[in-house]
Amino acid sequence: MSKKSRSKGEKSDMDTETLQAANEELRTKLTNIQIEFQQEKSKVGKLREKIQEVKQEREQEQHKHTAYVSELKAKLHEEKMKELQSVRELLIRQHEQEVARMVKIKDGEIQRLQSTVNVLRDGAADKVKTALLSEAKEEARKAFDSERMKLQQEILELKSGKKQLEEALNNIMQADKMKAADLRMAYQSHQDEINRIKRECERDIRRLMDEIKGKDRVILALEKDLGIQAGHTQKLLLQKEALDEQLVQVKEAERYHSSPKRELPAGVGDITELMGSPEQHLDERDVRRFQLKIAELNAVIRKLEDRNTLLADERNELLKRSRETESQLKPLVEKNKRMSKKNDDMMQCIQRMEEKIKNLSRENIELKEKLSAQPALKRHTSLNDLSSTREEQEIEFLRLQVKEKQHVIDDLTVERERLLRSKKQRRKSLKPPKRHVVETFFGFDEESIDSETSSVTSYNTDKTDRTPATPEEDLDDSTPKEEAELRFCQLTREYQALQRAYALLQEQVGGTLDAEREARTREQLQADLLRCQAKIEDLEKALIEKGQVKGSLNVLCHIIFSLACSGALAIFIACWCVSVTDAA
Repeated sequence: MSKKSRSKGEKSDMDTETLQAANEELRTKLTNIQIEFQQEKSKVGKLREKIQEVKQEREQEQHKHTAYVSELKAKLHEEKMKELQSVRELLIRQHEQEVARMVKIKDGEIQRLQSTVNVLRDGAADKVKTALLSEAKEEARKAFDSERMKLQQEILELKSGKKQLEEALNNIMQADKMKAADLRMAYQSHQDEINRIKRECERDIRRLMDEIKGKDRVILALEKDLGIQAGHTQKLLLQKEALDEQLVQVKEAERYHSSPKRELPAGVGDITELMGSPEQHLDERDVRRFQLKIAELNAVIRKLEDRNTLLADERNELLKRSRETESQLKPLVEKNKRMSKKNDDMMQCIQRMEEKIKNLSRENIELKEKLSAQPALKRHTSLNDLSSTREEQEIEFLRLQVKEKQHVIDDLTVERERLLRSKKQRRKSLKPPKRHVVETFFGFDEESIDSETSSVTSYNTDKTDRTPATPEEDLDDSTPKEEAELRFCQLTREYQALQRAYALLQEQVGGTLDAEREARTREQLQADLLRCQAKIEDLEKALIEKGQVKGSLNVLCHIIFSLACSGALAIFIACWCVSVTDAA
C-alpha cells in the first residue's frame, strides 16, 4: 500500500510538475503570442498610417491630375477653337474667292449677252431709250414727291416740337421767377424770425437772470433767517437748561426743607441763605408756572424746528429751480453766443466794405482833383504835396504813439490783475479768515449770522492783513508802486510833448478849425472821459469790495486816466490834422 501510495504521490508530483511545466510553456507561448500580437498591432497601425498617407498622396495626385487635366482640356479647347477659327477664316476666304470668280464669270456672260442684244436691236434703240427715259423720269418724280412730303411732315413736327419746347421754357422761367420770389420771401421771413428769436432770447435771458438774482437774494435771506432762528433756538435751549437747573435746585431745597434732619448740599445752602425764612420758599404754584413755561418753550422750539425744516425744504426747492433755470439758460446762452459771433462777423464784413468804399471814394476824389488841377499851379502843388506829406507823417507818428499808449494801458491792466492775484494768494497763505460757528438745523455751519457782521469781519481781516507786520508784503507793494510812479512820470512827459506838438501844429496851420467839427470832437472826448471815469469808479468799487490797497489803486487809476486823456488828445490832434489836410 505504501509503495502504491508513494507511486501515486510521485505520479501526482510528476503530473503537477508536468502541468506546471506545460503551464509555464503555455504562459511563455502566451506572452510570445501577446508580444507578436502587439508587434502585429503596431505593424497594422503603421500600415494603416502608411495606407492613409498613400491615400492622401493619391488624393493629392488625383487633385493635381484633375487640375492638370482641366488645364489640358482648357488648352485643347482653346487650341480647337483657334483651329476652328483659322479653318473658318480659310473657308470664308475661299468662299469669297469663289463668289468673286463666279461674279466675274457672270459679268462676262452678261456683257456678252448685252452686246448680242444691242447688235440684234440696233433699229429700235431710240424708241427704247425714250421709253426708258420717261419711265426713269416718272420714277424720279414720284420719289422726289414722296421725299418732299416726308420732309414737309418732318418740318411740321419740328415746328410743333419747337413750340412745345418754347412753352415749356417759358413755364420753367416763370416757375423759376416764382421760386426765386418765394425764396426771397422765405429768406426775409427767416431773417425776421431770427431777429425776433434774438430779441426773445435776450428778453428771456434778462428775465431769467433777474429771476436768478431774485432767487439768490431769497436764498440769502432764508440763510440769514436760518442763522437767526438757529441762534434764537440756542438761546431758548440755554434758557430751558437754566430753568431746569433752577427747578431741580428748588425741588431739592423743598425736599431738604421738609426733612430738617438731613444735611443740605453746598449748592442749596446758598439758596436757603438767600431765601431767609421758610415762609419765603417757592410754592407749588411757582413750580407749576415754571413747568408751564418749560412746556411753552418746548412748543416754541418745536415750532421753530418745524419752521427750520420748512425753510430748508424751500431752500432745496429754490436751489433745484435755480439749477433748472441754469440748465434752461445754457442752450439760450450758447444760442446767444452763436448769434453774437454771427453779428460780429457781419459787423466786420460791413466795416470792411465801408473801408473799401471810403478808400474808393478817396481815390475817386484824388483823381478828380488831379484832373481838375490846372497846369499853371504845378509849382504850388509841389509845395502843398510836401506840406501834406509832412502832415501825414506827423499824423502817422501820432497814431503810432496812441497805439503804444494803448499797449501800455493793456500792460498796466495785466500787471494790476497779476498784483491782485498775488496779494490774494499771499493773504490766503498767511492768514485765513475767521468764521463764526453757528448751529443750524443741519448741524454746525461756519457762516456768519448776518451779512453785515460777515462784511465787518472781512473788512477787519483785510485791515489786519494790511498792517505793517509783514515786511515781505511791504517790499512787494513798494516795487510795483515805484514802477507805477516811474511810468506815470514818463506818461506826463509824453503828454507834455503831445501838448507841444499840438501847439506847433496850431501855429503852423493858423488855428483855423471848423466849429461843428470841434464841437463834435469835444463831445466825443467828453463822452470818452465820462466812460473812463465810470470804468475807474467800477474798478475802485470792485477792488474796495475785495479789500485791496487803495493807494496802488489810485495810482493805477490816475495812470489809466492820464493815458486815456493823452490817447483822446492824440486822437483829437489826428482828427484835426485830417480835417486841416481836407480843407487844404
